[in-house]
Amino acid sequence: MLKNIQGKVILIFFLVGITLIGGLGAFYICSLSDIVSKIDNEQIINVGQAIGQLENLQISAEIALGISIVIFIISGILISAYLSKYIIYPRNKMIESEETTQKNQIETILLHMTDGIIAFNREGEIILINPAAKKLLSIRPEDNTFNDIFSKFNPNINMEKIIYLENWTSTEQRIEVDDKYVNVFFAPFRDADDRPDGVIAVIQDITEHVKLDNMQKELVADVSHELKTPITSIMGYADTLLEGEYDKETQDKFLNVIATEARRMAKLVTDLLTLSRYDNNKKSTQKELFDLGDLVKKCQDKLAIEIKKKEHIVNSFVTADVPPVYADKYDIERVVLNILTNSIKYTPNGGEIKIYVGFVYNDAYIKIFDNGIGIPEEDLSRIFERFYRVDKARTREMGGTGLGLSIAKEILDKNGGSIDIKSVVGQGTEVVIKIPTKVEEY
Repeated sequence: MLKNIQGKVILIFFLVGITLIGGLGAFYICSLSDIVSKIDNEQIINVGQAIGQLENLQISAEIALGISIVIFIISGILISAYLSKYIIYPRNKMIESEETTQKNQIETILLHMTDGIIAFNREGEIILINPAAKKLLSIRPEDNTFNDIFSKFNPNINMEKIIYLENWTSTEQRIEVDDKYVNVFFAPFRDADDRPDGVIAVIQDITEHVKLDNMQKELVADVSHELKTPITSIMGYADTLLEGEYDKETQDKFLNVIATEARRMAKLVTDLLTLSRYDNNKKSTQKELFDLGDLVKKCQDKLAIEIKKKEHIVNSFVTADVPPVYADKYDIERVVLNILTNSIKYTPNGGEIKIYVGFVYNDAYIKIFDNGIGIPEEDLSRIFERFYRVDKARTREMGGTGLGLSIAKEILDKNGGSIDIKSVVGQGTEVVIKIPTKVEEY
């Protein structure tokens, strides 16, 4: 629309100029024709008189030309002022506003992007960079070029190859920066004439993905190791029994080992399946209201034989009027049994275990104290990792799979609860389990 208005104004200006010039020409021709006519009709018989008439005509033409030029200049000024005020200025203002808006939008997007963006010109100089890129690549103030940034990570990352050999060169690189892993994608861009004009680098933080990948690899290795030990024992004792005849006592001994290792394998597989169901959200949580104090007492009764064998003193205390908790009763029972079993296992004979059930804010809690062997401080941050054991040999000897605390944490996370463990080597361990309550409305 602006182009149409501007074209019309220019057309009017052109017509005004043509009209003025045409009018001046017509005036001059008419006047000259009139003089010639007078000479033909002998109204002018004197040469001097004719010359005078022509001089007057020339003067009139010059005056008319001057007036036309003045009018044309004034018209030009007025039209220029009109174009400037009502077309050019508003249009420039609009274009400037649009450019400013787009620039602000791009700057805002780049500023708040979690991915890093760096643009380089053909000389490899930085022409654009956002804060995420500086952070992800630990870019220093003196790093101003492509080579400054990437050569320290991998000397084989070459900008010329990316621009001119993009079809034969890998445009994606994984880089390790300090304690992070980043993935860098390089894309060449071109100018208006379709000539290479630079490179854009997009940087993504893939640290968590790499860690998860490593954890999966470790899990496979741990599972293989955990299954290999009992399988080796079972095969060894079974082959021994098959190779010869043994007395009843020896046979019973070997068969007990085989049965124990088989149960250990079955428990390991069961725990792995449980974790897998939680990981894939296939384990449905059946929440209900139940009394936490009664559940703890039930768990204590289930472990009465183990407690008696080790001559432990176990006391339970309900410290407040605890409202019913709202969670999956079967899952919470499994958590409490796991924690109590650990306390019994790792507390020497004749030790003491105290259990407190209470309520604070909107959570009920279970605190389990023991005076057992304790956990080293450097291991506390890793005890919820799968297959992590403080003392691997001792844990295997006691029949543990190294998955109990991982499962306990998964269960409590699914039920909106939490678990925290504090311990001092040689003094004992304190485990605090929190479970949300649901107060009934009256």
